[in-house]
Amino acid sequence: MREQYHTAELCEQDLAAAPMDQFARWFGDATESREIHEPNAMVVSTATPEGRPSSRTVLLKHYDARGFVFFTNYTSRKGHELAANPYASLLFPWHPIARQVVVTGTATRVGRDETAAYFRTRPHGSRLGAWASDQSSVIASRAELLAAYEELAARYPEGEQVPVPPHWGGYLVVPDAVEFWQGHENRLHDRLRYVRDGERGWRVERLAP
Repeated sequence: MREQYHTAELCEQDLAAAPMDQFARWFGDATESREIHEPNAMVVSTATPEGRPSSRTVLLKHYDARGFVFFTNYTSRKGHELAANPYASLLFPWHPIARQVVVTGTATRVGRDETAAYFRTRPHGSRLGAWASDQSSVIASRAELLAAYEELAARYPEGEQVPVPPHWGGYLVVPDAVEFWQGHENRLHDRLRYVRDGERGWRVERLAP
């Protein structure tokens, strides 16, 4: 199972001055591509203080000059790992257009106002689900999960305001490095990585594929 990539070169002089601006360009391309389902889907990797890693797919909900924001249950596996070891990696696997973006950085919780503002935009069922699911915990059956959901649905019917769970909220991943990967023929891919360079901003490195 192998595919040759036929794409244009990614050159240093074509990059934006800052990685978040370059990400905005590529995210726009991914969003416009009809081949990519959920271009905001990213693999979030965390690790325990002992270095045992774990990964899962999460949806990017916002990005700006600060970094990348996603929301989750703070008592989940990733929540516990980030509490003990705040370093994270994000991977955007845009395979249909032969591109990837890899982010490494530090995750911090966003403010409760930012969390509440986003929570209010979620569909009613998703708001109930944030309460019903004790994410990453062991449960006896799916019936147990559905029963918890139905109890909440009775308590907060459609149209009723659902409060933000205290154990649920956002993380901001502030990047210290962002790599833009463009696939090419014969596995001679372009890999350009922005690395934070103290007060001088960012420097760009080219990595061997």
